[in-house]
Amino acid sequence: MDAHQHFWHPARGDYGWLPPEDPVLSRPYLPADLAPALAATGVERTVLVQAAPTTAETEYLLGLADATDHVAGVVGWIDFERPEEIDTLRRLAAHPKFLGLRPMIQDISDVGWMLRPELDWAFRAICDLDLTFDALGFPRHIEYFSALLARYPGMRVVLDHCLKPMITDESPESFDEWARGIARLASGTGAYCKLSGLVTEAKDDWRREDLAYYSDHVIEVFGVDRVMWGSDWPVCRLRCEYETWYETALSLVSHLSDADQARIFGGTASEFYRIG
Repeated sequence: MDAHQHFWHPARGDYGWLPPEDPVLSRPYLPADLAPALAATGVERTVLVQAAPTTAETEYLLGLADATDHVAGVVGWIDFERPEEIDTLRRLAAHPKFLGLRPMIQDISDVGWMLRPELDWAFRAICDLDLTFDALGFPRHIEYFSALLARYPGMRVVLDHCLKPMITDESPESFDEWARGIARLASGTGAYCKLSGLVTEAKDDWRREDLAYYSDHVIEVFGVDRVMWGSDWPVCRLRCEYETWYETALSLVSHLSDADQARIFGGTASEFYRIG
């Protein structure tokens, strides 16, 4: 299972982060575009994750999910700053393929945004409706996510993209800061972690070895039962095609048993997102 992929159509107009002339990203990506990669790798199911901060996009993704067999579920978006959106969230939660929420925290200037008291209703609703929370951020958000998880210990949380370590501009200090923070989250909370996004954070001429330090640390501190692989397609295409990242990720966990590899490439995501 691929625990993290996207579809989008720039003409919809709500993907503010997309570079307007990017030759890789600024084009539509739909199920037919992903199908050859899934066939080549044998990946049978995916989790479709929001890429725009609108409920309209979430509705769009749910429509795609309804029409696409391999999409096992959708992680969507609502406006956490509007308590009246509780009715929208309840409606979305009734959809059989709606899994949870992902606010785009990495794009919010207030690094401690998630701890604002006025957002409490949204996090409580996630818990009450038994939804998931995808934590999208950077190493600078680690202490704030730690505080958030302590505040809502029953919330099912997964850290997207290993919280985007600074692989391109790596230094001993940046690696140690990320590694210590990730270890604190792993030992002090029940969060899961997505083994995704690493290749995108690497240099254009990346090597497998550039990623191994990070994947090894994540697997060591979280354990295979709390790590899930995701492609982050089509964003991964900034560095390589789907098949290349898939094969690289397989090589990064090749020292593990077949059972442990199966957890990372399917079992963990199925358990976390409760996909039957």
